[in-house]
Amino acid sequence: MRRTYLAALALALFATAGARASEPEKCRVVRLAEIGWTDVTATTATVALLLRDLGYQTRVPVLSVPMAFRALKDNEADAFLGDWEPPMAADRRAYLDEKSIDVLGVNLTGAKYTLAVPHYVWQRGLRDFADIRKYGAALGWTLHGIEPGNDGNRFVLALIKRNRFGLGRFHLVQDTQQAMLADVDAAYRARKPIVFIGWAPHPMNAQYEMDYLTGGDDSFGPDFGGASVYTTTRAGYAAECPNVARLLGNLKFDIESEAALMDLILTTKLDPTRAAARWLGRNKPVVRTWLTSVTTFDGGPALEAVERAP
Repeated sequence: MRRTYLAALALALFATAGARASEPEKCRVVRLAEIGWTDVTATTATVALLLRDLGYQTRVPVLSVPMAFRALKDNEADAFLGDWEPPMAADRRAYLDEKSIDVLGVNLTGAKYTLAVPHYVWQRGLRDFADIRKYGAALGWTLHGIEPGNDGNRFVLALIKRNRFGLGRFHLVQDTQQAMLADVDAAYRARKPIVFIGWAPHPMNAQYEMDYLTGGDDSFGPDFGGASVYTTTRAGYAAECPNVARLLGNLKFDIESEAALMDLILTTKLDPTRAAARWLGRNKPVVRTWLTSVTTFDGGPALEAVERAP
């Protein structure tokens, strides 16, 4: 499958990816910080696969959100594809101020991230942050978040601590994304009330009939926590490794295609690398734009190298 998924593109971009000077040897290993969110896992696996086909080696340390930015500063990672803004603004602000990280650009627009409920709960009247306390007993005074240290969890914990919207009595469950979604699935099947952190892109939006709550503008941000996802690197990386930086800067997803990539991992149960290979085979025009002006590590034609990959 890998030998053929970009064959039709090779000729079209052969000239674009003509011979160039090779990257410095220090650029051969590309370290991509990952935070365990399925969207970031998916995009990181996709870029890692392309880089390997281009003659690079990749390492993918899995870190918390705060540690991902710290790893860029400390030269323990080169790039991070999951910089959600504005939700992660507090995590990255100090690094931007001290100029220890660089923002290459946006790789996804139209994302959102805030508290959500199944549609049957929304129909019962739980539609706004201010409505949550009215259903406290039915909810077991519990809200469902993801991994500890996550920015969304911090927003909810701050609301609880300040008793905003009367949430002072609530407890936030902090666990992995997979554990939270298992709780959502169990509640959904039993049609029990549940409030959880939801976001798009994610297959949950197709798997469940669900609604995002209004009222969270002061914490998660306006437009249901509307966000863009950025590609961020350690300071100076683009100057040191311009070929990798071109690929990272060219990287653009949309909500639907990224959700489809995530679905291959979550629903089809493919490992991230196999999911990335299948997705790449189905999205050849997108890959063409990503590989524009990009070469192999040694300066050869990028698409030719990708097409030859086993």
